[in-house]
Amino acid sequence: MSTISDHSVELPGTTAGELSVSFATLLADWALRLGDATALTCIDYRGSAEGRAVNLGWRELDDRVSAVAHHLGAVAEPGERAAVLASQSAGYVVAFLGAIRAGLVAVPLFTPGLPGHAGRLATTLVDCSPAVVLTTAADEDEVTAFLAGQPLDPTPVVAVDRVGPAPAGPHEWHRPHPDELAYLQYTSGSTRRPAGVMLTHRNVVNNARQACTAYGAESVTTSAISWLPLYHDMGLILGIGSPVTGGLASVIMDPIAFLEKPVRWLKALSGSPGAITAGPNFAYAYAASRVTEDEKAFLDLSRVISLINGSEPVLPSTISTFQEAFAECGLPDAAQRASYGLAEATVLVSVTDAGTPSRQVTFDRDRLAAGVAVAGAPCAASTTLVSCGRAAEQEIRIVDPATGAELPEGHVGEIRVSGPNVGLGYWNRPEESARTFGLGGSWLATGDLGVVVDGEMFMTGRIKDLVIVDGRNHYPQDVEQTVEAHPSVRPHSAAVFSTQHEGGERAVVVMELAKRSDVEPTVATGEVRATVAAEHGLRLHDVVFVAPGTVPRTSSGKISRALAAKFYLGGRFDEGRIA
Repeated sequence: MSTISDHSVELPGTTAGELSVSFATLLADWALRLGDATALTCIDYRGSAEGRAVNLGWRELDDRVSAVAHHLGAVAEPGERAAVLASQSAGYVVAFLGAIRAGLVAVPLFTPGLPGHAGRLATTLVDCSPAVVLTTAADEDEVTAFLAGQPLDPTPVVAVDRVGPAPAGPHEWHRPHPDELAYLQYTSGSTRRPAGVMLTHRNVVNNARQACTAYGAESVTTSAISWLPLYHDMGLILGIGSPVTGGLASVIMDPIAFLEKPVRWLKALSGSPGAITAGPNFAYAYAASRVTEDEKAFLDLSRVISLINGSEPVLPSTISTFQEAFAECGLPDAAQRASYGLAEATVLVSVTDAGTPSRQVTFDRDRLAAGVAVAGAPCAASTTLVSCGRAAEQEIRIVDPATGAELPEGHVGEIRVSGPNVGLGYWNRPEESARTFGLGGSWLATGDLGVVVDGEMFMTGRIKDLVIVDGRNHYPQDVEQTVEAHPSVRPHSAAVFSTQHEGGERAVVVMELAKRSDVEPTVATGEVRATVAAEHGLRLHDVVFVAPGTVPRTSSGKISRALAAKFYLGGRFDEGRIA
């Protein structure tokens, strides 16, 4: 059987029996215990190259959250939605936690100015019908103007940093039932309207505890460092959920600050003893390529506990490149840890064991594509996968996606998940919820393909992304790695997908031209075709070079193959096509 599971570990200050808790009640508990100790640090690089740090102690953060909650009590009723449209800031954290303390269902979103996502924001607001929109004074005008152009009922906008303090004295805040909704986590919505995963207080508190335990976090002595968007599932649990659950100091910065200078992320890790962090694979590769030797001289990464790599396939080359780049800064060999998760399970599902380097196994590529994981022969085409580890206090099962029958270890199938962190379903989508949640009693159908080998889970791809040409399965990420090895292709920009024709499926690759390329695009196109044919036995129907920034991404920055296919079929790439 290919089911893997782990056992629950309780955190200091909490017990497994405490069910009537929320992120807000846990915040109040830590405020009583830790007082003026720093709870949240927001590093703002907008006006200073060195960054300006804004610090909030546990008591001050709790007071600000109470002020917002008190104000919301006169604006909305418990159970109504409160959308958070704010920049990455202390105000965002206060707004999110204030909504939960007031008994509202928080909807973590983003400002209208996020490039390319105004349409998604508008669709999401219509879907969740918020009773109130929370923002900050800095974003208020932009948010108000955006809402005025939307087909929504008049919705009050509250700038949380303009709200006065709550009245003195004790307050009887809403004590939620564990199965009440805490927030809606909207997925990317690349080929459909965004779907809001309904997450209860039981779901999110359990997953935050699971994350703290799995990552090796300890109350008071551990800091969570994040540049990930707070509206993204991983960013929210890392930046808010785990800190208020486990009593960790949280250090956040804007994603743009990381993209401008990735050393800022490493500096925050260096300055925070006992640090944990997380990011997608591209972030580690990007940091390794952009941090200079002079910048490394000021970094001390010897006290980093866990660098969680998830959200997209983890590449062996990225692990080695990052380790080589920062070994001189004292980075422990075992700090890099691969993980697997998804919004429907709050976020974290599995992670590699602490204290040991992530396991890497080389499989026969053709046999893996055919559904069986066997070691690759020396001269055969092979694929090296990084283990996603073991289940974090939940269960993983590998099944035949067509029948739901559990598959034996070593066979590729759909990953299904069961645990207290799995959400209730999608907001206002009963049919889609029935197809995805609660299958076989209580199993979440992830839509991802994986295999269990020696008790560890390896993700192999997504069911909907499989490229099937001439009866052979091809994992698109394998082909994309081959394509991106060409010097004319911009790193992390290729999207491989298939299109349907009368004679069957045909493979297409769309990729961005590197900013500095010495090869003519037409020549590079031929070389990419030849390499893919030789290494994968796959004939590419079309090879499309476009300008940097053209291949579509999700709101969390990942390449969207599904949206790239939609753009391709709709002719969106024709005008800007370089070759």
